[in-house]
Amino acid sequence: MSVKTNCIVLPLALSTGVFLSACGESTSSDSGPDFGKTPAPDTSFNQQALLKNLTDNVITPVFEEFSAISAVQIQAVEAYCEQETAAGLGNATNEQVITAHNEAKVSWRNAMNVWQQAEVMKIGPLSENDSLLRYKIYSWPVVNSCSVDFEVVNFRVGEVNGQPYNIANRTPSRRGLAALEYLLFNEQLNHSCTTSTQPETWNNQTDEYRKVARCEFAAEVARDVNNNAQELLSAWTGTDGYASILKQAGSSNSIFETEHQGVNVISDAMFYLDSFTKDGKIAEPLGLLANTCGAQACPESVESKLSANSLNNIVNNLLGFEKLLTGDDKGTGFVDYLIDVDDKATADAMVADVANAITTTKAYEKSLAETLTADVDRVEQTHSDVKKITDKLKADFINSLALELPTTAAGDND
Repeated sequence: MSVKTNCIVLPLALSTGVFLSACGESTSSDSGPDFGKTPAPDTSFNQQALLKNLTDNVITPVFEEFSAISAVQIQAVEAYCEQETAAGLGNATNEQVITAHNEAKVSWRNAMNVWQQAEVMKIGPLSENDSLLRYKIYSWPVVNSCSVDFEVVNFRVGEVNGQPYNIANRTPSRRGLAALEYLLFNEQLNHSCTTSTQPETWNNQTDEYRKVARCEFAAEVARDVNNNAQELLSAWTGTDGYASILKQAGSSNSIFETEHQGVNVISDAMFYLDSFTKDGKIAEPLGLLANTCGAQACPESVESKLSANSLNNIVNNLLGFEKLLTGDDKGTGFVDYLIDVDDKATADAMVADVANAITTTKAYEKSLAETLTADVDRVEQTHSDVKKITDKLKADFINSLALELPTTAAGDND
């Protein structure tokens, strides 16, 4: 048994040319140089059925739901903006504004909950071009509220550096669901910039001016999120979309020489639960990994801090993972593959561990940030619950199915 710290590099040349390093920790059995790289198991298991079910009945419905729910989000945010504008003219009451604002917040939570399931399905269009489309929809862990403050001003003015404003040309940290969270949930109207470069005159504007400016840009961001959701769905389900290519793995019409290679692509996506959920969303705020507070519990480091949606994010990561693992009770899943290669023990254990982690995470009575202060042991237990799943994923699951570890996990021993 060994203990090791692993670091993955997230390519974020999409905004500042910066590469983000995320380090992970864990323990598991040692692995040799050929770990996870053996040929497909000698079995009659129908990998084509696995690919078809996960593509048609698990991944596609999540992408479709996100596209639909992000369209509803536009309506809710625009309705809030109309009430905010009307209030400034004396044509809406404070109660009407609050109601519309709350409905916009609910629409964001609904969209984020679905997106967090899609996060565990980062395949094809969401992984190509250094995951650019994914980051345009959701840039976390790269979040920059000061940049969003500047975008509010740019959108209000209608231009950037002398050119007409076009959100499609702006970098991911200035748009997407993370930016929309800041615009809808941040109660501080002053800008958040702490450097010498700040939005001039912004803090001197009236409260109503700033509220309207923010909600107008929020509506633009919501429209952009939906545009990218539609782009994702088109790239996935189109005539020559990635879903078709994946289902035809092993044929001349696919980029995958074998069905097993296609299966491996989906397996790779499931490792989001390790690097992002376990490490980035739980271990880092706990102080098990470096955070802004040092080696200690840090409420400031949680994902979706302003909306306090952190725990829902984790639950939905687990739900997305569970759907891929089980086939969502609609057909063949990875558990069927494990059972076919005589590893029912791993199949049963992973199903039970995921169900347990979902149940215990849903049972929190306070937000993740609050619990880090009030009951850090409980968060440590959640970390252990998720780690129990990912340890099996990186060892028994990969070995039994002869799948390759993704590049972010290969050679880590964790």
